[in-house]
Amino acid sequence: MEPGMDPAGAFPVLERELRAALAEDERRQREGEAKLRALRQGVPDYDQFREIVLASHLKPLEKKDRLGQRRNVLWNPCAAPAQTAPAHAVDIPQELIQLPSTAAEFHRDWRRCLKSGTEKYQFLLELGGEALGRIFQADVGFGLLGEFLTVLAENIHAGDRAAILQILQSLAGTARFGLNVALLSQAEKESSQDLFRKLQSRDGQAAGQEEAHPMETHLEKETEEERTVVELMKCYQVS
Repeated sequence: MEPGMDPAGAFPVLERELRAALAEDERRQREGEAKLRALRQGVPDYDQFREIVLASHLKPLEKKDRLGQRRNVLWNPCAAPAQTAPAHAVDIPQELIQLPSTAAEFHRDWRRCLKSGTEKYQFLLELGGEALGRIFQADVGFGLLGEFLTVLAENIHAGDRAAILQILQSLAGTARFGLNVALLSQAEKESSQDLFRKLQSRDGQAAGQEEAHPMETHLEKETEEERTVVELMKCYQVS
């Protein structure tokens, strides 16, 4: 508890942290049980094994989930209502007004609330690399890394290059990252290669960038990003 904090006011914070920790423990237990079940059943291929483990994160829908209302909201919940909606504003469930801060909350939103690749792409960009690295510092989670790479590869926009590089850097710094890369399916590896091809291409950079910065500054930034791409390709085992 912080100095000077009212003891009564600290209980709600501690309760939220405890609930988040318990939810994460339950998720890991379900994932482990699903892996053991898949191995005992003699699942014939990787895709079926992956589906069984991913399904372990799903819980039965509650009454509020079936009856919840949907409405248009901005990805930035702090934006004033009078502001013009951004170009990437999408129709998302009311539950996503607040972005997740724990792995358990992320799994809930990613599995239940985001239906299209576009929604998932904007969700990742809105969270950003720093938040994703903090949420998944212990482990990205089975299957998620491949999904992230696929979503980014299929939806990358000019101008998002720096944000995507930050996301990839943060994920590469999470625990057991090498194992997650090794467990990528063939299709996910191809998506990873496609993503890095686009990041290396001029198309992955914002149009008119030269006019926005002095030539010397632009060249320095471009060289630095190119070095980052090369380093990340080694981390993600892309040749």
